This record gives sequence, C-alpha cells and structure tokens, in this order.
Amino acid sequence: MSLNKRDEGAKINSNINVTPMVDVMLVLLIIFMVVTPMLQHGINIDQLAKTNNPVDMNDADKEDAILIGIMQDGKVFLGTEQIAADQLSAKVRDKLSNRTDKRVYIKSDARTKYGVVVEVVDNVRSAGVDQVGLLTEQRKTATAPPPATGTPPPGGTGPGQ
Repeated sequence: MSLNKRDEGAKINSNINVTPMVDVMLVLLIIFMVVTPMLQHGINIDQLAKTNNPVDMNDADKEDAILIGIMQDGKVFLGTEQIAADQLSAKVRDKLSNRTDKRVYIKSDARTKYGVVVEVVDNVRSAGVDQVGLLTEQRKTATAPPPATGTPPPGGTGPGQ
C-alpha cells in the first residue's frame, strides 16, 4: 500500500509580478512629462536679468499671480496675451479690481531696452499696484581662487628664496 503525498505547495508562485507596477509608473511618467510644460503660466523669456542677491518671490508661481512679460523686441504680454504698453494700465486695473493683494510681477528679457521696462513699470504703478516684483535669475558664481597670503607653498620656491 502506497501513500499518496499531496504536493500543492510546489505549484504556488511566490515571486512578485512587477509588470503592472512598471506599466503604471510609465503612464504616470508620460502624464507628468505632458503636464509639466503647461504648469508655467505667462510667456517664456529666453534670458532673464541676472543678479547676485535675488529675493525669493514664491507668489509669482501661483496660478492667480499677475505676470507681465517683456520680450527682447519690446512686445509686452499680460499673462499669455500680447498687449500694447499704453493699454496695460487699464487691463491691470481690471484684474486687480476684486483683489486685496495688489502685487504684479514683471519678467523681462535681459536684452530689453531700459525705456520699455520703465514704461511698463510706470503703467503698472498708475493702475494702483502696491508692489511690483521684478523677476530675475541667480547669477552663477564661479569658485574664487584662494587669496594670496605672500607665503610660498611648502616645498616650492617663492619670492626671496
């Protein structure tokens, strides 16, 4: 008489199937790649002015922030809409009519003529804006060489040796 042995445990697969997880991750990656460029509101300025000590203006990234862009050729944009500089005051006044925070952000190409930027700032201020933020980029600083102390390096020949 022989005993029949049940071997059901050998049929169980204990490996984790990662294929569905990879599929979901690839779909999420594609969604983020498509949506990310749309998150930037306003127009794209090629080269912002560079400063050494910029102040963070995190409110400029909000959806409801009023953003004015000035291109190198002098074209003025309110959000993504091109507008004449002399009509800017009325449009900004309309946008600020139901707000308590009267702040406008201006980003200008670094090669834009100074007079155009001054005209835009003047028109914005005449619309009743409390604060004007000028958006810039952080200047990249190269590491400075160590200062010379007048002592020769060890093992080297310096002046007077």
